[in-house]
Amino acid sequence: MCETRSAAALLDRFAGARVLVLGDVMLDRYVYGAVERVSYEAPIPVLAVRRQESMLGGAGNVARNVAALGARAVLVGLVGTEPAAAEVRALMAAEGRIGDHLVAVPERPTTVKTRFIASSQQLLRADAETLAAAEGDVARRLLDAFRAALEDTDVVVLSDYAKGCLSDAVLGPAIAAAREAGKPVIVDPKSRDLARYRGADLLKPNRAEMMLATGLPCGSDEEAGAAARHVMAACGIAALLVSRAEQGVSLVTATGEALHLPAAAREVFDVSGAGDTMVATAAVALGAGADLADAARLANLAAGIVVGKVGTAVVRPRDLQEALHQAAVHSTDNKVVPLDVALDRVQGFRARGERVGFTNGCFDLIHPGHVALLSQARASCDRLIVAINSDASVRRLKGPERPVQNETARAIVLASLAVVDLVLVFEEDTPIPLLQALKPDVLVKGADYRLDQVVGAEVVRAYGGTIVLADLVAGHSTSGTIARMSG
Repeated sequence: MCETRSAAALLDRFAGARVLVLGDVMLDRYVYGAVERVSYEAPIPVLAVRRQESMLGGAGNVARNVAALGARAVLVGLVGTEPAAAEVRALMAAEGRIGDHLVAVPERPTTVKTRFIASSQQLLRADAETLAAAEGDVARRLLDAFRAALEDTDVVVLSDYAKGCLSDAVLGPAIAAAREAGKPVIVDPKSRDLARYRGADLLKPNRAEMMLATGLPCGSDEEAGAAARHVMAACGIAALLVSRAEQGVSLVTATGEALHLPAAAREVFDVSGAGDTMVATAAVALGAGADLADAARLANLAAGIVVGKVGTAVVRPRDLQEALHQAAVHSTDNKVVPLDVALDRVQGFRARGERVGFTNGCFDLIHPGHVALLSQARASCDRLIVAINSDASVRRLKGPERPVQNETARAIVLASLAVVDLVLVFEEDTPIPLLQALKPDVLVKGADYRLDQVVGAEVVRAYGGTIVLADLVAGHSTSGTIARMSG
């Protein structure tokens, strides 16, 4: 996602997305308290209970995250008929944007996970559940509920927690029904046999699940990409989004190309439910019209936000908007670099076969003429470096009253432009030392210069580079703007 504005427009479309979630529905209970003594009955801590909370878990947490993002979720899964099932339905109703297509099975208890916590430390987890696979009439009822909700949806999520809902009798027919209806299918897998999810459009395993399923390493970007391609070829999966904890996420698409995104988390407090948040965000983004790459970027960003919250939390559009703004600021800061960093970046550009362009100037008081020059410069290359004169250099060239804006302000403004990839500040009166070090493929100057007047042209031509003269926009100059302001 190259521009914050386009990302914000995508977030605005989240409210129109409709996501159908089929999978293992759970009730997550949290019992909070304090431990001040050890039991006389056994060497165990005694938890003095202070408060209790319940929330949707498993596939329910995916639906909860979808609703928190402003989209519409429909939840299909299995529950019992005991009070826990009523509690699940009440929590769904309280969310306000989750449709209830749950299948009640009297002889099957609702899955309940109870966590006992003291001072942010989990002491014990108690699970009440059955792992019996949905078969026969139960499977038929699940598929009927799924198909009934399928038409009025944009994206399908299959949330597998290996609790029996996504049995062989349900999983294959559900994927087939979604494909027949033209609905993309995202799977959050639990089975080591990833071939069970054949036909899915996007599989979202974590690093440990990938290693267990494939027996292949998944440490480096290259290893993650190779493991993903192996799964895609062997299991009939269109694309994989592999979450790799502190190493970020890797998206490998049907073309075989890989997109590796660094971890977005600034602080990690609780990883509970991060996978649910990631798959929900990817689903909502796809439902809102994003491509896979942008959906992966937003999903990675959302996961980075949610692990910075305590408990099984959710991410809301305002959280993403704030994170996108911070990412844009960080990206701008990363563009203003010294020469040694620029040399490393240029080496990476060239390793990917990208042409490097270069232009330079004072760029004091950015005006439409500057923007036109930079746009034309970027059109002549894949990556554009802009070198600006330092304040001392500008004073030597323009006089003691210039620059109007200091070098930091000028660099930040230039770095905020999408067409600019790197910004350098140079102290010399000419950019020749930079040209000799960076060896850009293209040197761009305004058409007010003749080719024989372009400083550094002989350096660039000597190693086979080209010179481009960009058309100027009449009536715009920094000197003219200052004169008008003074008058």
